[in-house]
Amino acid sequence: MINGSFPLTSARAFQSRLTGIGSCLPDRVLTNADLERMVDTNDEWIVQRTGIRERRIVSETQFTSHLAIGAVQNLVDRYGAELKDVDLIIVTTSTPDFSFPATAPLVQHHFGIASPLAFDLSATCSGFVYGLQVADGMIGSGLCRKALVIGAETLSKITDYTDRTSCILFGDAGAAVLLERDEAPDAQPLFLAYTAGSDGSGGKHLYRTLNASVLNGEELKGTGKLVQNGREVYRFAVQTIPVGVNALLSQAGLSVEELDWFIPHSANLRIIESVTEKLGISMERTLHTIETLGNTSAATIPLAMDKGVREGLFQPGQRLLLFGFGGGFVHGGLIMNWKGL
Repeated sequence: MINGSFPLTSARAFQSRLTGIGSCLPDRVLTNADLERMVDTNDEWIVQRTGIRERRIVSETQFTSHLAIGAVQNLVDRYGAELKDVDLIIVTTSTPDFSFPATAPLVQHHFGIASPLAFDLSATCSGFVYGLQVADGMIGSGLCRKALVIGAETLSKITDYTDRTSCILFGDAGAAVLLERDEAPDAQPLFLAYTAGSDGSGGKHLYRTLNASVLNGEELKGTGKLVQNGREVYRFAVQTIPVGVNALLSQAGLSVEELDWFIPHSANLRIIESVTEKLGISMERTLHTIETLGNTSAATIPLAMDKGVREGLFQPGQRLLLFGFGGGFVHGGLIMNWKGL
């Protein structure tokens, strides 16, 4: 069910432009062979069901703020971005260093940015898309001029490595983009359509207990680790994404053939294959990082975008479809008009 679709045709004060992108990966590689020594599984079983061959894992002394800062530093190194006038920082994460302070002020402090609005956004694997929507809305309304939107996760910190069905999926990573007010007098929209929504009845299928262990009247397994019902997550994704994509296409006045790239949340290769088949989008036009990085939640979509940039796949004027889905249940998508970097 699609709960919200936001028309972007109404008058707005300003348009946004994406002016930089960066990423950060931990050094440690956790392969399927490594997992074979930790839990009852094997490489063939993992690849057949998920498409994942390896993932990156932080050290005991590394946390989400380190990956967020590393991604922003990578952006600065590559594009020479000036950060002193950033007035909005959004870190999208389900694995912050602390309950509070939020991770975003830690990024602010590291780079010495003068008193921006800085907050964390928790929308699991839809977080980065939600963050883009919020940042673009604030730029469009004139409330800010320059925004860092970061997706960063250390899911290994909350993964139960005795659960063979879930521990094979998750990895750690960070990625960031810089959005700025587009000062061109004839600036074209960066985003052509938004959609987002939620269904809290599905929360019991993907969760991590903290202060409470009863959800919608049902007692949950209170381990403090991530718990997932993979079958229900799969069902939610393959039912929700095609409806959301069609809503986006209708809103933008486009057909699926007019999309150049599909960048879904990299949860599981089998989900991606099923969704692309339903939508009629070829895998050749679909970008993901699932094979080598696994499921990095809020970081998967910007990581795949960075992959496209590094490989020179995107051309100005191309249309990118981004779609996230995950615990909550929540989902969010948008169509981006690529303006180049």
